[in-house]
Amino acid sequence: MASIRSGMGVNDGCKLTFLELKRKKMHRYIIFKIDEKKKEVVVEKTGSAIESYDDFTTSFPENDCRYAVLDYDFVTEDNCHRSKIFFIYWSPSTSRIRTKFLYATSKDRFRREFDGIHYEVQATDPSEMDIEVIKNRAN
Repeated sequence: MASIRSGMGVNDGCKLTFLELKRKKMHRYIIFKIDEKKKEVVVEKTGSAIESYDDFTTSFPENDCRYAVLDYDFVTEDNCHRSKIFFIYWSPSTSRIRTKFLYATSKDRFRREFDGIHYEVQATDPSEMDIEVIKNRAN
């Protein structure tokens, strides 16, 4: 088992669900949480391919940290359909300090499990992951 300093383990379901998002486009997003009893990161929720960005942002708890992966589809100025995968680290200022520490020390190891992430966004309040922030990063 991994200690807090080395980060949490990663449940195999996380990797499989990410591959479903990346290759099969089965999910619009995945929300991950740390299961402290199991000492690993697990999938908390997935959003279907038809869910909106608002559905995604309302999936985050107000007072607790989470990781997320978002498959953001958009159309370029040349009218080309594109897709970019974002890693979101949600750490609201109202969450417990121990929880923030746990998520912060596990983030890099967890993110490295996923090949194909284009951008990373760290947010402490909803405005830092507003749709305009995502659009600007994707273009």
